[in-house]
Amino acid sequence: MGAPLSGCFPVGDGLGVLGRRRSPDGILVPSDGSDGSDRGSRAVLGLHTDSVRRVRSGASDSVTRSMGERVAVLVSGSGTNLQALLDDPICGPRIVLVLSDRPDARALERAEARGIEALVVDASSFEDRDAFDHAVADALRRRGIDVVVAAGYLRLLGPAVLAGYGGRILNVHPSLLPAFPGTHAVADALAHGVKVTGVTVMLVDEGLDTGPIVLQEAIEVHEDDDWDSLEARVHEVEHRLLPEATTALVEGRLRVDGRRVTIEPVHR
Repeated sequence: MGAPLSGCFPVGDGLGVLGRRRSPDGILVPSDGSDGSDRGSRAVLGLHTDSVRRVRSGASDSVTRSMGERVAVLVSGSGTNLQALLDDPICGPRIVLVLSDRPDARALERAEARGIEALVVDASSFEDRDAFDHAVADALRRRGIDVVVAAGYLRLLGPAVLAGYGGRILNVHPSLLPAFPGTHAVADALAHGVKVTGVTVMLVDEGLDTGPIVLQEAIEVHEDDDWDSLEARVHEVEHRLLPEATTALVEGRLRVDGRRVTIEPVHR
């Protein structure tokens, strides 16, 4: 694959992302006919949903061994949490895929800068959520992914992904869950006049920010805070907690008992 791609045509014009073509089934694929798997390149793959195999989870309630060396990070935006993972000495070398639902996500550029495969599975190219979910699951399976981290990924993961990776998916959220779930947590905290908010890292389940909590840290809300000032402090905490939780997961140090999660100490 050539140099990183930065342009984007509107979806639906037959071209999609610059350097890509639309296949007969309406999915964006690399114009050179490759599968887009070259490290350090960006691709918008043609993922045929009828080829996706449903994988049933064999994970137990207790995570008792290393989760593996291949980590995928799911993104939708600028990728500051992705950058924190890339800069972490344990997490960074294990990241082999950055997958986005949006072709214009700046996080894709961060992946390319590190020579990591940047893959777009464009949600607008699929008939429904189920087809999109199967496409994401198939992309992860084809690349032998062991652990999935949602870092600013603005979509609920569906049954196909959860079946293949249940107990191996982390998400970070800008509030002290169960308070303020959803995509407007910082604004909601300010609107409710809370004195304390925070950050939560959780294992992903089928609900909206409802999975077992791995890590939390409180953040004081100042009287003069606005969205920008509070979000900046939230990001600082996110950038610490998400690599910490991801490291524990890939090293097999998470113990899950119902909704209670503990992290075992490091033994090196």
